Amino acid sequence: MRSREAASADFRQDKRSVFERLVEFISPGPDSKAELIKTLADAENRELIEPESRLMLEGVLRMADMTAGDVMVPATRMDLLAIEADYDDILATVIETAHSRFPVYEGQRDNILGILMAKDLLKLQRAPELNLRTLLRPAVFVPESKRLNELLRDFRSNRNHLAMVIDEFGNTAGLITIEDVLEEIVGEIEDEFDEQEQENGIYTLADGSHRVAGDVSISAVNEAFGTELSVDDFDTIGGMVAQEHGRVPRRGEAVIVGGLSFTVMITRGGAVRWFRVSRAPAEKAADGGDVD
Repeated sequence: MRSREAASADFRQDKRSVFERLVEFISPGPDSKAELIKTLADAENRELIEPESRLMLEGVLRMADMTAGDVMVPATRMDLLAIEADYDDILATVIETAHSRFPVYEGQRDNILGILMAKDLLKLQRAPELNLRTLLRPAVFVPESKRLNELLRDFRSNRNHLAMVIDEFGNTAGLITIEDVLEEIVGEIEDEFDEQEQENGIYTLADGSHRVAGDVSISAVNEAFGTELSVDDFDTIGGMVAQEHGRVPRRGEAVIVGGLSFTVMITRGGAVRWFRVSRAPAEKAADGGDVD
């Protein structure tokens, strides 16, 4: 039997207050991640935390189970620059896509030489004798199985904002940025290049296509594009596209519905947050379904 002195020592080592220990005894903490998420929802309902805080905390919890392969931009949708391309062609691509970083390849798209910072192109204007190769920064490669929480830690410690994702055979599967990872926690991050969203969730991009929110009503899409999509079975365009595709399409996938091509830009919580929408080519529109 333990002595009174030993029990007293254990009590002193427990820094928690009597109230905290009593609460834990009466209502033990969650035993699983699902229970913890449920606890956060209950805390929001009791106004102990703000809705935005709950969403961020849930994002952190879910991110621990996600990998680079879950949120990467697939290789077929990457905007790359060819090392042998003319300066004017490279500049046109940079302006059109408005990215700040670009993988640069030589020969085949899988042969990534390095990463070009868009701002470094200014150096070529001031010193044309420079070679594009001299401006490239080392590319970072990570496996598809890389956990997002580990990747975020690497991004922060290495001060790197982009990584190439490779599959189990060493081929390029896609790319992922620090913004992609952070958006899993805080939601979509708008930057200075984003245009002001219209009230109906549809607005025009620089190339003439449109960005459309997944929760936009089908009637709003019909009005904006002059289409006649049925409003009987679904309320939102995201629901209709998912039904036509057979599942919620992933980032980079495109689906043709009613003569329009819906390419997924961003997904959130198992639903499409943003589509890029454009008129489908006549032959594709006639076939319907998925496009490359």
